[in-house]
Amino acid sequence: MTYRPDIDGLRAIAVLAVILFHLNSSWLPGGFLGVDIFFVISGYLIGGILYRELSTNTFSL
Repeated sequence: MTYRPDIDGLRAIAVLAVILFHLNSSWLPGGFLGVDIFFVISGYLIGGILYRELSTNTFSL
């Protein structure tokens, strides 16, 4: 998988949402959802890596 700056941007927004939520929850009441978004993006990236390795038969534990 090639480098995707747009995905890094989404991850940064998710992290900022969590930070703002911890600073003052009234600024961004749903900021805790940034954690879920971060995990979904990470799962997408890991899934892509695993798929590529399985399809090329280079996957190992």
